[in-house]
Amino acid sequence: MNSKRGYVPEDEKNFSAEAIKIMKTASRHICYLLDEGYELKQAAVFVGNHFLLSERQRLAVARSVASRKQLAERSRKKMEFHDLVNKEVWIDGFNTIITLEVLLSDSLLFSCMDETIRDLAALRGTYRLIPETADAVRMILGLLQEAVVSKVNILLDEPVSNSGRLKVLIADVAEEKHCSFDLDIQVLRDVDRTLYGKEYVITSDSIILDHCLSWVNLTAECLKQAGKSTLQVWGQ
Repeated sequence: MNSKRGYVPEDEKNFSAEAIKIMKTASRHICYLLDEGYELKQAAVFVGNHFLLSERQRLAVARSVASRKQLAERSRKKMEFHDLVNKEVWIDGFNTIITLEVLLSDSLLFSCMDETIRDLAALRGTYRLIPETADAVRMILGLLQEAVVSKVNILLDEPVSNSGRLKVLIADVAEEKHCSFDLDIQVLRDVDRTLYGKEYVITSDSIILDHCLSWVNLTAECLKQAGKSTLQVWGQ
C-alpha cells in the first residue's frame, strides 16, 4: 500500500493549468450561490455537474470556498502566531496532523479563501500511521514550543482507527523534544463539539472555525517554514 498521504496519480490531470482555470470559474459560481443562501453541498453538486468537474476537483473547490459572511467571521476570529505566548491551545488532532503528513509527503495542498491550508486526504474513519507521522507531530510541537504556549490540548477522534497508537506516538515525541508546556492528549467521541466555544483552536475544519471563539492558522505557519507550495483553485 502506498504510504504517500493524499496522493492520487490522476491528480496531474485533475489539477492541470487548464483544469484549474475551469475550477476557478466554477468557484465563482459556487460563491455566488453561497452568498444567496444555498448550502455548500447543493451548490457544489449543481455547479460541478455544469462544469463536468471530477470528484477530486469538486472536493478541492468545495474545501476552498466560503460565503462572504463566513469569511468575515473567520477573519475576525483569527489570531496570529505571536498571540500564543502563555496561552492554552486546542488542537483538532487528526485534521492538523493529516494535513502536515500530506505536506511532508509532497502531495497536493490547497490555499483556501479563509487563508487555511486544506488537503484531499479523505480517510473516512480509517487511519494508519505512516513514516511522516512522527515528523508532522514534531513540526507541531516544535512550533508551539517556539510560540511559548502554556498548555497544549490535542484531541483525537475515538471512532477513527489507530487513535490510541497516535496518542502514544504524540506522547513519545513530546518526551523526546522535552516540551516545556503542559500537554494533554485526549481521545474523545466528539472532538468537533468539544472545540466549539474554545479559544486558540488549531484546525482547518470549516464547521469548527464557524463555532470556535478564536483560531490560529498553525498549518500555514508550518507550510511557510517548510518552504512548500500550494494550489489555488478559487478565483475572485
